[in-house]
Amino acid sequence: MEEIERVFWDRSLGRGVSGARKVWCFLSREGVRVARCRVERLMKELGLQGVRRGKTFKTTGSDESILRPLDLVKRDFHAWGHNELWGVDFIYVPTWSGMAFTAFVTGVFSRRIVGWRTMNRIPTGLPLDALEMVLWVRDEAGQDVTGLVQHSDAGSQYTAIRYAERLAQAGALASIGTVGDSYDNALAETVVGLYKTKCVKTDGPFRTADELELATLSWVHWFNHDRLHSAIGYRTPIECETDYQYLQNSTQAAMASG
Repeated sequence: MEEIERVFWDRSLGRGVSGARKVWCFLSREGVRVARCRVERLMKELGLQGVRRGKTFKTTGSDESILRPLDLVKRDFHAWGHNELWGVDFIYVPTWSGMAFTAFVTGVFSRRIVGWRTMNRIPTGLPLDALEMVLWVRDEAGQDVTGLVQHSDAGSQYTAIRYAERLAQAGALASIGTVGDSYDNALAETVVGLYKTKCVKTDGPFRTADELELATLSWVHWFNHDRLHSAIGYRTPIECETDYQYLQNSTQAAMASG
């Protein structure tokens, strides 16, 4: 029970929001041998439970007069490499000093939040700043994003000329789902839902957008470096990308040596 409480409340592990399955995985990774059903039973006795996501709110408005890119994803959120498909979305967060907004760019392959931005207003620059962060991160890693597909909803921020021009300049392709259908941007909205439930509700309320930004920074680091994702084999996004890059480098070295 002490080990379960330690993992559950550790800010770099369970963070006070993880359910029995994730707590069991964290314990297993540390070499603690225990049945998952026992973890579930003991967490129930301790009064510990994971945070569940609720409904998300619509934050984007679409302009029907704008000619939008086609939907290149068709709800198939799978990728074979970490620079093939990104999902983007943003959410509004009430603070004591007014409304704030956070935009995310998520890599579909590794589930890593590669870019994000928090502001106290919602101009085109909000998602554009998040996009710039992604492009910088990938450029620093020496990774080419030419041909990558970025999928979003039909919000006006993602159909703006400045945003489309920056994508084209980077060699990426825009993909936009149908209007009013959350399933067409399900993966990005899942990240937004997790953020709302496991950061905004857990660590808030926040007094200012700056305070929210600091909390978001901490949450994104945990999400990328410490949170275990079932979709990638209960690894962290950073582990997933590291494993992929190691495999790529090993394959290239083997081909070069004949």
